[in-house]
Amino acid sequence: MSGYWKQTTYYSQISVEELQKKAKKSVESAQKKGRAFSPVIIEGREIAQSWWGRAWCRQIEQYADYASRIDRGKRYVRSGAVVDLKIAQGKVVARVQGTRRAPYKVEVRISPLKEEICQKIIDRCTSQIHTMQDLVNGTFPKEMEDLFLSEQGLFPTQREISFICSCPDWAIMCKHVAAVLYAIGARLDENPFLFFEMRGVDVNRFVSLAIEDHVEQLLRHADLPKTDRVMDDSCIDHLFGLEI
Repeated sequence: MSGYWKQTTYYSQISVEELQKKAKKSVESAQKKGRAFSPVIIEGREIAQSWWGRAWCRQIEQYADYASRIDRGKRYVRSGAVVDLKIAQGKVVARVQGTRRAPYKVEVRISPLKEEICQKIIDRCTSQIHTMQDLVNGTFPKEMEDLFLSEQGLFPTQREISFICSCPDWAIMCKHVAAVLYAIGARLDENPFLFFEMRGVDVNRFVSLAIEDHVEQLLRHADLPKTDRVMDDSCIDHLFGLEI
């Protein structure tokens, strides 16, 4: 007689070809019904190539409660299984093709960035990020990367993110959720500002405040009284042998 604890359920893996075929049918079916799906297409082996996309993909791996779901999620997103992905303030809704005919519904909820943390980051950015382009490209000093990724940084901690999937998997982060999280990284390649939208931050205000503070600091330094290390005009003339 078989015992309860010896019973194990095994789930077969759908082939990439079959997954892609089902995904294509789901997108076509949605179009016929007048629903606009926004599938995530990965070209090449790299899921994300920009600083923001790669940083997001590295960060999300700490949320997984089963390492196997991470690899399956990568396989699903590379196969085009994320047939729909929409990012809004504090929320991402998606549909992921699986073994069944209808795609699974996935929802990711992200807490808004706390005001005090946002202000702290702006204060630190004042002397580090000078233009919007620096922020978009990720061309800022290493210490800014560490700040963004720290416990009190821009990226959500485990307590600030939650997942819901309509599949029967008991894992908190199932392969469908993992696929969506990686798909978000790919979308950040296209538009890094979506990251700030997810966290409820007005990116234009964020950068403007940082740049304004930087300019104010420069102006304050410009008003400082002269010190002994500042040469007056007569000293400069003497230094270069000029006749007055």
